[in-house]
This record gives sequence, C-alpha cells and structure tokens, in this order.
Amino acid sequence: MSAAGVARFLAAVQPLGLTPEIREFDESTHTAAEAAAAIGCDVAAIVKSLVFEADGEPLLVLASGPNRVDTAVLGARLGMTIGKADADSVKEASGYSIGGVPPLGLLTPMRTVCDETLLALPVVWAAAGSATAVFPIDPAVLVRLSGAEVLPIS
Repeated sequence: MSAAGVARFLAAVQPLGLTPEIREFDESTHTAAEAAAAIGCDVAAIVKSLVFEADGEPLLVLASGPNRVDTAVLGARLGMTIGKADADSVKEASGYSIGGVPPLGLLTPMRTVCDETLLALPVVWAAAGSATAVFPIDPAVLVRLSGAEVLPIS
C-alpha cells in the first residue's frame, strides 16, 4: 500500500503545481522521531499531519514534531470543540492511514491549522502518503497550498 499511497499523493498535488521530491526509507517514518532520524534533521522540522474531530467535522492540524496539540486551547481559538479522531475516521477523511497522512492532497478538503513554529524553519518534512515516505517543502509554500490558518497550537 505504500507505493499506492505515494502515487495517490503525487497525483493529488500535481494540480497544485507541486512536484515534491519523495524520499522513501526502508525503516518507518511513522513517528516524528523516526522520521527525523531517517532524514537526518531536527525533529522540529517534521510536520505531523494530525486529523481531529472538530464539531463533527475533520480538522487537519500541521504540528511541528516535538509540539503537542492542546485541543482545549486550540478549540477556544477556533471557537469549536476539538477531540481525537480514531484511525477509521482519519482514513475515511484523509484517504491515508495514521503515520502516512500528508498535509496536502487529502481525500476530503478540510479546515487546516498550521503550527506557527513551523514557519521559523527554511524547510520542513512531511509524510507523502505512507509511513515510509516523506517530502521536503518550504513551510510558507505549505501554508499557501494547504490554505492553513497559522496559529499557536498549544
């Protein structure tokens, strides 16, 4: 499924004018720490694409690797109640399994929030449709293409 997820991701971002350089690894890049170790970058440069339930709708939060989403604080900022989405809900909304959810090219368009700390970096790395594939992107380009609201997430 890894190859199929990456191919689906590449097809989905092509209309955005994005042709990302995919890096595939033999080892898992499922967690931020695993991805940072495989890439050889700081864990802060890893984008975690996290799907939450927000007032019954999916919400995508693009979080920097070491940062945790405070759902109460973020929910107050957005004026909604945010809770965890289970693995089935994540797959249904995004088209991808947890650990391989890319920040762009999702099955269902969803409201997106980007962790403001990601914008301090020149390049960030995100999942490319599988738990073993990542791609680099300028965080400002990521925000523009995803239509993300840039906010503190905790």
